[in-house]
Amino acid sequence: MKLGPHLHRLGNDVVAAYLIDTDDGVTIIDAGLPGHWRDLLAELTAMGRTVGDVRGVVLTHGDSDHIGFAEKLRRDHGIPVYVHTADAGRARGGNKPKVAMGAKRLGPLAVFFAYALRKKGWRTSWLTEVTEVTDGQVLPLPGALEVIGMPGHSPGSIALYSPDADAVFVGDALTTRHVLTGRTGLQPAPFTDDPARGLDSLGRLGGLPAVWVLPGHGPPWRGNPGSVQETVRRAAESAVGH
Repeated sequence: MKLGPHLHRLGNDVVAAYLIDTDDGVTIIDAGLPGHWRDLLAELTAMGRTVGDVRGVVLTHGDSDHIGFAEKLRRDHGIPVYVHTADAGRARGGNKPKVAMGAKRLGPLAVFFAYALRKKGWRTSWLTEVTEVTDGQVLPLPGALEVIGMPGHSPGSIALYSPDADAVFVGDALTTRHVLTGRTGLQPAPFTDDPARGLDSLGRLGGLPAVWVLPGHGPPWRGNPGSVQETVRRAAESAVGH
């Protein structure tokens, strides 16, 4: 799905990944689930591109529903996969801390697991090699992506700001559709290691001149990134109240 002149989305509001398309090639942000491979090939074809045009994959964090086809691209096509140093172990299959699921509703939960099953979420291929990044780097990839450390959902969660795409990719630093409740709008993402730290990290989006705020789960959001932290904080307080 084309969102803008240089910006495309794979997947849907349950699980999403993104592509930046410039004259220098294509950068992929997150890699969804293994079954998104076919979606990737179809989107590249629609763009007039091939896998050979992909210059790199950048992961917002190392959870299984974000690394789907990353190892396939690295292993079979020699495409580097970038992840924050603090999440490199998680992307290689290291243990994720157990966190409380919180509120949930049967319908949305069933939709999430059915979609994950259809997209082969049970066939996770963990990374065997990664290129580690740190906060403040501008990556040598199409889109001129700036790495913004966003610890909370995981220690190495990052956002990625691209002036070319006019977007900030936030992974699971927030969500616009809660996969366990179906609630929509800016709000904290479930399965977050440290929710309080995650809320604090959202302040780092302030001042970014982006039009798009793009999560890994939920519809794209258009607006001022500087307003995100307070909106998510209010949503968190409202959820506790209920």
